[in-house]
Amino acid sequence: MSRWKQFVALAAAQLAGRQSLRDIEAMLKTQGARLYHLGGGPVPRASLGRLNAEQPYALFEALFHKLAAAAPRAGPGHRFRFKGKLWSFDASLIELSLSWFPWAHFANRKAAVKLHIGLDHGGYLPVFAAVAAPHASDAEFVRRQMLPPGSIAVFDKGCVSFALLAELTQRGAFFVTRMKEHNRVRVRAAHPVRPGSGVAADETVQILGQAARREGLPPLRRVTYVDAETGRRYVFLTNHFRLAARTIADLYQERWQIELFFKWLKQNLRITSFVGATTNAVLTQIWIALCVYLLLAYLKFANQLQSSMQQLLRLLHLNLFQRRDLLALLRADSVDPPPKWQQNQLVLV
Repeated sequence: MSRWKQFVALAAAQLAGRQSLRDIEAMLKTQGARLYHLGGGPVPRASLGRLNAEQPYALFEALFHKLAAAAPRAGPGHRFRFKGKLWSFDASLIELSLSWFPWAHFANRKAAVKLHIGLDHGGYLPVFAAVAAPHASDAEFVRRQMLPPGSIAVFDKGCVSFALLAELTQRGAFFVTRMKEHNRVRVRAAHPVRPGSGVAADETVQILGQAARREGLPPLRRVTYVDAETGRRYVFLTNHFRLAARTIADLYQERWQIELFFKWLKQNLRITSFVGATTNAVLTQIWIALCVYLLLAYLKFANQLQSSMQQLLRLLHLNLFQRRDLLALLRADSVDPPPKWQQNQLVLV
């Protein structure tokens, strides 16, 4: 059994919603004649389980990064007017059963792994990803990504460290985040704000404290925004001084898309129930799920399909092993011809 057969089996299981090795074995056994052109076919569940447990997940992690490098080229741009790239960074816990996954124990009789994602807002594609222990640093994950100068990274205050903010500034990259309540600042300048924009204050500030001085943190921009509907007050911190203050608030609001991405991923792909209990098996399944997401996104953007990702997944789920024109199915712009026996019947009539 090859690694390719392993990928085909687990990717098909993601699209078909299979939840156990026995389900996958039965599915592939009944559809084996339709998989030969892919180099796939029936696989014994014992062999698949052994590969998941023993063969390094790093192969599929590398495949994800290859796909992540290609998919954004087919995707649209973000919705803002500036030309630089826009990313959101966040992490989500994938909870596990402590009795089945004792190696993932972290606190209070709980088990989990943490999925870090960097989302490209040009198509909302996960171009950066890592799976780590629950206590892994969110800020360190952002620091490891080589963001090009002029790009903007948006993240919650849980990712904030002075070292990260200073390093992004030194690289020529921008950030937008929320300011922590305990940070002490000295206001160096106040800038005019546009009435009716919701912006209450736009200031240049210097963060005080030994940690900020040690990292060489430069003066930053503090934008205070009041939501007109809820009256809630938000304080944002950024090193971008050229964008309008309201745009800074809108950029942080756009970060909500990464929360929606995590929700979609957990609801539609199999990353919360696993077909293996070892670390390698869990990571193999997560990385293949992310690869499937990128393949769906590439299919959507490269062919300019108007369907949502949810609709694409449902269509593939219902027609996964049917022999028909894929783009015609996804575009719903043509009807497959009837089988030959029906055509002959029509001629006789």
